Amino acid sequence: MAQLDYQYIGELVERVQEGDSNAFAELYAATYQKQYFVAYKYLHDEYLAQDALQETYISALKNIHSLKDPKLFISWLNQINFRTCFKLHEKQKRFNNEMAEFDAGIEQYVSSNIDNPESLVVDVDERKYIVKQIMTLPFTESQSIMLRYYNNMKIDEIANILGVSKSTVKRNIANGLARLKKILGE
Repeated sequence: MAQLDYQYIGELVERVQEGDSNAFAELYAATYQKQYFVAYKYLHDEYLAQDALQETYISALKNIHSLKDPKLFISWLNQINFRTCFKLHEKQKRFNNEMAEFDAGIEQYVSSNIDNPESLVVDVDERKYIVKQIMTLPFTESQSIMLRYYNNMKIDEIANILGVSKSTVKRNIANGLARLKKILGE
């Protein structure tokens, strides 16, 4: 990987701070590969890494005026990328734990309703199908629905966990349920 010229990077940052969007495109092009490599190594998932970079560069663009020394852009961007990856990793870890708990709940349900195996199989298959369809929804919508309806959490608890507002959670649930109804044909 080529060595970055910090003087040139600093000049680009100054141009961005003056309102030059082409300079930000150049910064992006110069730093994207290394930032992606770091995000991928941290998250071990190419799609999550891409999401992390999208959030990283949006945050960098929004806050670039707060950067006092333009030559430190790379270090500053590394910090933003790391924090973004950490947050995404924590969200993914919570999501995986919730899915494991859900699977354990299905297993418990199966063992407690063993009297009528035929209806039990149909019921479990329906639940698994619905969860599978929920998982096809955008990440924030599926998370909100799973937390609300499968973990019986309140809107404010979900907002706190996901780090978003209550209205965002409500919107995610409403949008997710609307998509789910179209998918399920009801």
